[in-house]
Amino acid sequence: MEGFNLSSMIQGSLGNHSEKSPEELTKEYSDYLFDGEKIMMGYRLVRDDLVFTTLRILFIDKQGATGKKVSFKSIFIDSIINVEMETAGTGFDDSGVTITYLENAYQKSNNERLAEQTFEFPKKTDIAPLYRTLGNVSVKNRERINN
Repeated sequence: MEGFNLSSMIQGSLGNHSEKSPEELTKEYSDYLFDGEKIMMGYRLVRDDLVFTTLRILFIDKQGATGKKVSFKSIFIDSIINVEMETAGTGFDDSGVTITYLENAYQKSNNERLAEQTFEFPKKTDIAPLYRTLGNVSVKNRERINN
């Protein structure tokens, strides 16, 4: 069976993401990117995708038996204010990155609504670059919001 990858299928069934190339994801999703937006990195979970662009994090949920119906959910990069990382231990432990972000569009209000999102990865995935990138983003966002 061409394209069948048992490791990816097992990791996907465990809720883990496997890395996909920006070129492959751009070919598939270029019609859904905003003006000037570029895909930086991405991951696949069975048939759903987690895509990091220059503007947002996209959760792409392929629905139904055929996967032709697709739902896109965004977390905008400029709303991320904190990031945490947990590395894999021994055994079946996974690595994870958790972001905290502002849900409301007006970020200088006194009525902030915070939300968290965790991304889990197989232990073989090097999540340190993603953690550093999101950490740097959160520092810049905090400085911008608090000035």
